Amino acid sequence: MNDIKCIGLIIDGNRRWAKNRGLTPMRGHEAGSKKLKEFLDWVRDIGVRHVIAYVFSTENWNRSPREVVYLMRLINRFFTRDLAELKKKKIRIRVAGIRSMLSGNIQKLIERAERETASFKDFTLMLALSYGGKDEIVAAANGLMADKEKLNGKEITKEDFARYLWTAGIPDPDLIIRTGGEMRLSNFLPWQSAYSELFFLPIFWPDITKEEFLRVLEEYRSRQRRFGK
Repeated sequence: MNDIKCIGLIIDGNRRWAKNRGLTPMRGHEAGSKKLKEFLDWVRDIGVRHVIAYVFSTENWNRSPREVVYLMRLINRFFTRDLAELKKKKIRIRVAGIRSMLSGNIQKLIERAERETASFKDFTLMLALSYGGKDEIVAAANGLMADKEKLNGKEITKEDFARYLWTAGIPDPDLIIRTGGEMRLSNFLPWQSAYSELFFLPIFWPDITKEEFLRVLEEYRSRQRRFGK
């Protein structure tokens, strides 16, 4: 039986991949989008049922307006053209992030994608979109405060808190893979990653291969997860 329930993914290196090939950053992001769909097939092949992919952070809004506009076009395309393909594969879509920062049209597309795939139970793709881990924790705390009457004055537990996170209902990542050579989590799932095994790959995201992914899984299985014991 597969012991991996959830994989976290920090997609990094699209722009540098493009620059090394004399291409525009937009071409790199397009290649990265195609690779994500390919990666989902690899994950499903080994029986993992959840992926949380960090595709656009709150800090990414500070990139050049031209690049942000292009990224939003890619996101729009994902929730329109690509959605039909994902529905055929019975992939459930969920989104974690500050939706109010997105355009009204994209918010509507997200709601439609979540609604139309809600019945799929075998595989879930959660997109961390306009996402910041500290923002998620603050939102969870505010949610708890708003519902404090439901707690009946009892002490708040970790389980109580987790139910207010944007990822509620999805297992914490067993492992997190970051491509691009950087060795940090960059505000990705600070609560959920407490005991995740971390893998920092020197390759750019569009260059990752199934063989590289399988090598990560092999190393993961060679590690002993102690959870502080």
